[in-house]
Amino acid sequence: MIVINGSQGEGGGQIFRTSLSLAMCLNKPVRIENIRAGRAKPGLLRQHLTCLRAAQSICAAQVTGDELGSREVSFTPGKVRAGEYRFAVGSAGSTSLVFQTLLMPLIFSGASSALMLEGGTHNGFAPSFDFINIGFLPAIARMGYQADAELSRFGFYPAGGGAWRAQIHPAQGVKALDLTQRGGLKSRLALATSSQIPKHITERELAQVQKKCLWCGDELQQRIVDSVGPGNIVSLRAISEHVTEVVEVVGEKQLSAERVAGRAAKAMNSYLAADVTVGEYLADQLLLPMVLGKGGQFTTQAPSKHFLSNVEVIKQFMAVDISVEQRSEHVWQVRV
Repeated sequence: MIVINGSQGEGGGQIFRTSLSLAMCLNKPVRIENIRAGRAKPGLLRQHLTCLRAAQSICAAQVTGDELGSREVSFTPGKVRAGEYRFAVGSAGSTSLVFQTLLMPLIFSGASSALMLEGGTHNGFAPSFDFINIGFLPAIARMGYQADAELSRFGFYPAGGGAWRAQIHPAQGVKALDLTQRGGLKSRLALATSSQIPKHITERELAQVQKKCLWCGDELQQRIVDSVGPGNIVSLRAISEHVTEVVEVVGEKQLSAERVAGRAAKAMNSYLAADVTVGEYLADQLLLPMVLGKGGQFTTQAPSKHFLSNVEVIKQFMAVDISVEQRSEHVWQVRV
């Protein structure tokens, strides 16, 4: 049994989720210790427990430690079964993180699957539904992985209540990823989404993006949506020929509209100035599709602790060469 120390690197939930995904894909039992040791509230939260139980459901795994707050879990997978599944986080916890835990095992299950996910759809510290649909899924489609997603309801923290559906197709014609060039910039969009909050907040956010990014008026858009509870997110998108970068910042009560938008603008300006293909968060999320497929390469900005922790967990499961080399002041090349 592979033993993973959840306190290594940044000590967060990604170590737990990556371990579950690889255990299912490689049919290797794993024990994860010191789960989320680097967080203020260590152990399994609702979204992590949902990931565990969802993983157990799709492969009839033998599991110990499946309870809130658990800091140690053992997971012995069976055969992953394609099918129709519904999983509810039961809070505003991220549905996208549940999706990413199950995605690669279901892709390699040999048949199509449908997932209905309920909970948070636009969360801080997690990819939103939009990030998954617009940034992540098109990127992995370049490797031959096909999945479609459709949003039914928005779900913001803390109310949750969101829902979306994903159709996951079996892997066919998988190939290496080659993302060393962005290609020409086709369009840009700043989208300020809100529910049950004053309209002036999104107006101020878009004004700040225009000020900091110098984007034009037709590149700024408000989106007023329905949801169980109030919420707000600023999403900046740079659509290039070969890749779409999505930068998001979720609004919080203690943050002004200008600070929310300013953080997003700073990150997007940094990405565009660096002339890399893949942003910080997408870089982390491409690792599993690459190591489980045919490898490949991309350029990115300075790798985060989250990224480097993911690399170390992968290497404990697989004899794979993952190189991360600095090419210039702001450009790193990742090869698998």
